[in-house]
Amino acid sequence: MGLLFASALSFTAGLTDAIGFLLAGDFVSFMSGNTTRLGIAAGSGDLARAGHLLALLLAFVCGNALGVLLMRAARGSQPVLLAAVCALTGLSAALGQGGPAIVLLVLAMGAINGTLEEVGGQALGLTYVTGALSRFGRGLGRLILGEASPGWWVQCVPWLGMAAGATSGGALVGAFGHGAILASTLACALLAVLALAIPDRWRRTYLARRPYRRATKAAA
Repeated sequence: MGLLFASALSFTAGLTDAIGFLLAGDFVSFMSGNTTRLGIAAGSGDLARAGHLLALLLAFVCGNALGVLLMRAARGSQPVLLAAVCALTGLSAALGQGGPAIVLLVLAMGAINGTLEEVGGQALGLTYVTGALSRFGRGLGRLILGEASPGWWVQCVPWLGMAAGATSGGALVGAFGHGAILASTLACALLAVLALAIPDRWRRTYLARRPYRRATKAAA
């Protein structure tokens, strides 16, 4: 169930990233790409473009912080966080074309990272897959050496989910244009429902750090 949930989250991230890129020319979850483009813009003297990209990077960082705060306030409830992400993407769709709409998508993709941090003890990234591919490659090397740890192969799950999501996002933009953002909103809503169907004791194991557990014990 954890891997299915992770793949669905990465699918949504890939879907949203493709839609944002095709509609505005900016990545909304792939911050490595935006960082490289920021450096190029700054180095070539395009300060307006550099400022825009810096704003997206800051929005992503703030989104991750928002995800942590919401998860703490909701005592580790993924459905609450996913509902908030759904609202952000819906508001982005309502705003139409423009910078604020893209910033909201970036904020949403930053926040969604707080939904799941690990499965079976394996750390997983949801909105970026460079680290996943790196860990998968190192796991493959250790497998060849006979030193692979159990579950190393799960690192390919977020990549597969993101690749499938990006493919779907490209097709949806071609068919619906700006309205394709609503597909991201729908995906987040479905994820919230899926999270509700997962037993709470399972969902809590997807978080690497669970301060709300410590707080509950202390209160007891």
